[in-house]
Amino acid sequence: MLLRGKRALVMGVANHRSIGWSVATALHREGAELAFTYRRDRSKENLFKLLDRIGGASRFLTFPCDVSEDAQVEAAFTGLGAQWDRLDIVIHSIANAERSDLTGSFTGISRTGFGHALGTSAYSLISVTRRATPMLEAAGGGSIIAMTYDAVRKVVPGYNVMAVAKAALETEVRYLAAELGPLHIRVNAISAGPIRTRSSRAIRGISKLRSVAETVSPLRTNATQDDVSAAAVFLSSDLSRAVTGNIIFVDGGLHLVGTPVGPPSA
Repeated sequence: MLLRGKRALVMGVANHRSIGWSVATALHREGAELAFTYRRDRSKENLFKLLDRIGGASRFLTFPCDVSEDAQVEAAFTGLGAQWDRLDIVIHSIANAERSDLTGSFTGISRTGFGHALGTSAYSLISVTRRATPMLEAAGGGSIIAMTYDAVRKVVPGYNVMAVAKAALETEVRYLAAELGPLHIRVNAISAGPIRTRSSRAIRGISKLRSVAETVSPLRTNATQDDVSAAAVFLSSDLSRAVTGNIIFVDGGLHLVGTPVGPPSA
């Protein structure tokens, strides 16, 4: 029960395969008290069905929050603050882009699509952090965790505009960590391998990426949602009290590998 007595806000649960949901169940298992946000009515229905698996929606705080709308972010944290006097953990598992800006050419990314992807997937971390900071400070500090993918340092076909958004997100992690460190608020991101989620289905060739990971990553394996949630538990707990501003790779070591030439000969 590494997180007993801690309160966590989880943002971005889509379905049972989503990283956000896996992290939420892991935090719950370790004793954290949970609150959730959802984007739309359909997201709410999906979330409530999932919450039935861990005791029912009535046991948890839930708030509508489309992070592209400042008023909704403000309202969500106002509602949360009315119920909780402090917050220990924020899980930012939010990303969205127009499919055409993922599957089309990079030069074909639209101005509108670029703004949408950056606003929803990257600026939202700043917006959420700004509003979460007073509640985290009231707890004497805490942990903010975002989710990224290793398409920032290398080209991943089909990631396109989301790669730019993740580059912005990772930069924000470092700047937020530097700014909030004096308040004992830690900010980190987890970079997962090519995990099968609803979002990853938009990446062209995701199955091939997973096959490559199993062949050439140092651990010869694909990371799973459970692997990511284990790292999130560590970053949420006091065990990570001196860890901030980091991109934690949970990918079997795939990020270390250059050209995927296959395993060495026996």
